[in-house]
Amino acid sequence: MATHKLLLLPGDGIGPEVMGEVKRLIGWINAQGLAHFETEEGLVGGAAYDASKQSITDATMAMASAADAVIFGAVGGPKWDSVPYEARPEAGLLRLRKDLGLFANLRPAVCYPALAEASSLKREVVEGLDIMIVRELTGGVYFGEPKTITDLGNGQKRAIDTQVYDTYEIERIARVAFDLARKRRNKLTSMEKRNVMKSGVLWNEVVTQVHAREYKDVQLEHQLADSGGMNLVKAPKQFDVIVTDNLFGDMLSDIAAMLTGSLGMLPSASLGEIDATSRKRKSLFEPVHGSAPDIAGKGLANPIAMISSFGMALRYSFDLGALADKVDAAIAAVLAKGMRTADIKSEGTTAVSTSQMGEAILKELQAQHG
Repeated sequence: MATHKLLLLPGDGIGPEVMGEVKRLIGWINAQGLAHFETEEGLVGGAAYDASKQSITDATMAMASAADAVIFGAVGGPKWDSVPYEARPEAGLLRLRKDLGLFANLRPAVCYPALAEASSLKREVVEGLDIMIVRELTGGVYFGEPKTITDLGNGQKRAIDTQVYDTYEIERIARVAFDLARKRRNKLTSMEKRNVMKSGVLWNEVVTQVHAREYKDVQLEHQLADSGGMNLVKAPKQFDVIVTDNLFGDMLSDIAAMLTGSLGMLPSASLGEIDATSRKRKSLFEPVHGSAPDIAGKGLANPIAMISSFGMALRYSFDLGALADKVDAAIAAVLAKGMRTADIKSEGTTAVSTSQMGEAILKELQAQHG
């Protein structure tokens, strides 16, 4: 059996607590012989700054490069608000994405039937929702140059951010999205602003060309990103896979997240290029929620997003899709039994702690495994 190397980076706030539930799951998988994971741990974010005055060290980056996948908790908190900008906790995550070349961010938005009431939208609009947003993560306006603030005198300043995309960047993110659509419901929606942005014109053109050359079997539609945001709230189940740039992906994936009722429920994956020789790709998996320092250490954190992120690692890094399906089914079963952490608690449900939720999910997995 192949040995898979994982680097665990729990980070700050509730990160170590929710990571603890993933460690428990990894231990069980290893004990059952379902797969073989070797784990190392490192510091990132505020925890790394406290130890080394850096948000991530070169030594930890080397561990990340050598790993088959990085499992990441959460970083940040008011404790580090005054640290130098380049050493802020979030800089550690940005360096991981940049240095590992993690250009494709996958954010599923799945509404579990038991949580349909928690959404701000009507049950019939969101029940059974299962969409995937594919966001380009290393290009666009967040990284484009020039990026400046200039003093013009007379109390006036000018700020410039530059939206830049090259053909190859659009092609590779489109391929990731088309490949995902093939494994799902065979429909891809590309979103940009070609009506007012030249980068949108090129995005539309390149996605259309990749479709015609390589993916004629997948249904492709184009929507303007503002209209797409409206439709995500109006009738989200019309979508399967959505592909979009860094800026619009940032906003649209947060809109999609709230359709499901809680940010505490949502996982994500960030993927790099597939290596031509090893057929492996660099990857990082993290929950969408933040470090929630106000509830850290109180056993209140919801570990589902962290466990689901590990489930995405099983699916996208280790080709263990059947095991990932079982993890998803175990989460759904626990929610159907009315167990809730504080963030998703409602009348008539049972309040449980972080570790009780992790234990319950593991029990469901054990029951499935028989």
